[in-house]
Order: sequence, then C-alpha cells, then structure tokens
Amino acid sequence: MKAVLAIDQGTTSSRALVIDAGSRILGQGQLEFPQYFPQPGWVEHDPEEIWDSQARSIQLALKQADLSGFELSAIGITNQRETVVVWDRKSGKPVYPAIVWQDRRTADQCQRLRAAGTEDMVRAKTGLLLDPYFSATKIGWILDHVDGARKRAEAGELAFGTIDSWLLWKLTGGSMHGIDASNASRTLLYNLHDGDWDPELLELFQIPAEMLPMLLPSSGLIAEAKVAALAGVAISGIAGDQQAALFGQGCFTAGQVKNTYGTGCFMLMNTGDVPVFSENRLLSTVAWCIEGELEYALEGSVFVGGAVVQWLRDGLGIIDSAEEIEALAMTVPDTGGVTFVPAFAGLGAPHWQAEARGNIFGITRGTTKAHLARAALEAIAFQSAELMDCMRKDAESSISQLRISTLQVDGGSSRNDLLMQLQADVIQAEVVRPAAIESSALGAAYLAGLATGFWPDKESITAQRRIERSFAPTLPTDALVERRKAWDQAVAWTRSAIH
Repeated sequence: MKAVLAIDQGTTSSRALVIDAGSRILGQGQLEFPQYFPQPGWVEHDPEEIWDSQARSIQLALKQADLSGFELSAIGITNQRETVVVWDRKSGKPVYPAIVWQDRRTADQCQRLRAAGTEDMVRAKTGLLLDPYFSATKIGWILDHVDGARKRAEAGELAFGTIDSWLLWKLTGGSMHGIDASNASRTLLYNLHDGDWDPELLELFQIPAEMLPMLLPSSGLIAEAKVAALAGVAISGIAGDQQAALFGQGCFTAGQVKNTYGTGCFMLMNTGDVPVFSENRLLSTVAWCIEGELEYALEGSVFVGGAVVQWLRDGLGIIDSAEEIEALAMTVPDTGGVTFVPAFAGLGAPHWQAEARGNIFGITRGTTKAHLARAALEAIAFQSAELMDCMRKDAESSISQLRISTLQVDGGSSRNDLLMQLQADVIQAEVVRPAAIESSALGAAYLAGLATGFWPDKESITAQRRIERSFAPTLPTDALVERRKAWDQAVAWTRSAIH
C-alpha cells in the first residue's frame, strides 16, 4: 500500500489529499461549492453539492498522485463540525439544506433555554454552552419546519448526521450511518463522561433517538468504501476538523496548544484523559477516541477568521484574491486608528453572543483600503489572543500550573507572515508554523493510517514533523497595551449595540 486518502470537507471547499508514509502529499484536489444565505444570520449548504464537490476532488487527487484505490491503505475523513444534515434513510435524499455551524437562526431558542435555567446542566454533561453554533437546535429546527419531518423521524425514517456522517453514508452506499466521538461531542446531545448519547439531553432538545447515528471511534476499522473508485478501501479514521488538526500537529501531550486559521479560528489544548471544564467560557470537547479510550481538549472558537478576508474580497472588492491582503496591509505602518470587530455570525468565545454583528470603528477621511486590510488581520490576531488569555488562565489553574509559551499554527491564513507576526506580538508567545500546514487532512490520514498499520504508532508520526518558521514577539509592552485597550473598547461597543 502506497498511501492514505484524506478527505477534508470544509465550510467553503471540499478537498482530498493523497499522503504517503513520509507525510508527503502525492496528489490533491480542491473544489469550492456554493454558500447560501436565505436570510440575515442564516447559512446553508446543499448536501448533494458537498458530496459532488468531494467526489470530484477525490478523483482529482488520485489522478494527480497517479494512484488507484487498490493502492490505498485507508481513508480518513475530517469535516466542518456542527453543520447538520437530515436525510431520508430509504432514498438517501436530504429533507432540507444543511444548516451550517455559522447559522444563527436558533439564537432565540437558545436564549429561552438559558432563561429556563438549563445551561448549567447542559454544560456539566457536554462541556458546551447553549449556543446556536452547536447541532441540537439546528436538528430541532428542521424537524419543526419541514412538513411531517418530526413524525417521520420518530418512526425511524429519517437520519441525522454531521458532515462526517453524510460522507460516510455516501461512501458506503448508505450501509453505514455513524459519527465519531469528536463530532458527536459537538452536538449538545453527547455526554462527555459516559461517552454516549444522553437521554436527558435528547428530551430537552426534543430529538428522537431513532434518527441518531451509531457512535464510532476516531481511529479504527469502521467500514469499507463502496463507491467505484474506492471500493474495498478501509474507512478507518474520522475526526472533526479541529480535533484532526490537533492530532495532525502532533499535540499528543496534555498542555500542547494549536490554533487553526481557516474560515474561523479554533484554538485547542490537549487536556489528556480527563475533560477540563473551563472557568473562562471555553469549551470542553472530545479530542479523539482510539482503542476505546477517550482523550479530551479545551477549545476556544472564533466564528470569523479567514472569512473576514473573504468578505474584503467578495463583499467589498478591495482585493482580488485572499493572498493580496498581506501586501496591501504592509503598505501602511498601522491601522490608522481603525478597529474592526468582524462579528458577522455573532461573537464566539469567550463572549458567546449570537446577536452581535460586525462593526468598524475609527474611520476617518484618511482611512484607506490598506488600513481596513491591516485592521482585518489585527482582528484575527486579537480574537485569537482573547482565546489564549482564557486558555492560559484555565491551564494555570487546572493542568499543573502549566504556562503556555508556544502556539502551533496551521490553516490557510497561517501562510500570512504579517498575521503570524501580529499574533506573536499580541499573545507575547512564540508562534510555530510547520512545513505542512494542512494539519486537519494530515490528522485524518494519521488516524486512518494508525488503524491499518500504515503508521506504526504516534512516535513515528511525531518524528516526521518539520518546522518551517517561528515568529517571536517584537512589539514593546506599552504599544501592546494601547492596541489591546482599543480592541477591548471596540468589543465592548459591539456588545453594547445588541438589542
């Protein structure tokens, strides 16, 4: 066997990578798919368009690698998390578009549940907060707004899944309806302590147990693919994209931290075999399940990271490609007093305010597109710095007084040297960028390859990790204090504008 196929299904594109035993990428394919915004705050995908783009990206990757399915040791899946699909078990057709993790339509329901005093119970069981970000209220919305859906779900005619479940169903020709533990832990229906679906949570969110997928390991012999090009290949690795990135970065020891710069920004810290419940409004989540053993992570989520660069490109047209933003931002020494809070989909951790919306402060007649570009990059760095502040406090109190001095980074926007330097400056820590920044895909490949023996153990994976560049803090403390003060004030104004 020459390679492992990593399926990396993201929020804006579907990717596939063929990876050899030395962690080299032999071939890859990537295709964007449409985003739908039917109402303000709503975000949807067409599940069939997701599958079509994913299937074609697999073909492109295999063609570029000049390999056939017979030469693959395993298939690993990593996916955008929390996004939900509900489909007919018999026809395999979705009953409604996929509701994306960014979608805010159930904010009022979450507020009602909080007002009813249920959040402490939910957090104690799941490690999560009541927020429309997670899957449960999205499932309930579909059941309540599609004619006959709830009755059909109770009769066992409908299946629910996150995107890993949908891909698994399609890859196996409808013979496997499952979800791995890391994705299950993002639904608000999974008990972190029991490692199982929780009856009290199912009742709270009114989700019929008949529609739930089977719980699966993150690494193990799960099923065999049945689609033509991959027929007979073992599907043996599944993890949500952020947990896969943690694994792909080799963060196997409690206290190691990574931040992924994708559509959003997601900072995770391995907490070992015990879930750490944050005192600073971060999330506790399953990192992965291997050989029946659960490991956990502490997580902070920024909803709009690289998506703010996309908005500057597609919404305002001030850049033609995402790659242009670094050069544009470097034409000015600072933001000219502009502060950008890109709360397009609400504020994530540690604020958790779904109703918040984006704001730009400090605009003058002298403000240029370069100032907006630099303010956008600073916004990504400052949002991530808020996560780091919380994570440091939790780590110092919960994990042997651990002090975080290094941040491992990955994702598309981590290629931006200016952003990485800004990040090092505002967190006052070393930022380490690996040679291979496709950590989610690598993590999915590693989880799959471990199960088939393609990689013998975690140590063999760690030995392959290569550092491309490190960024050390250079900003004087007094300058950092002033910039942080402006950011904190802008966030406070954004929060006060919520009606």
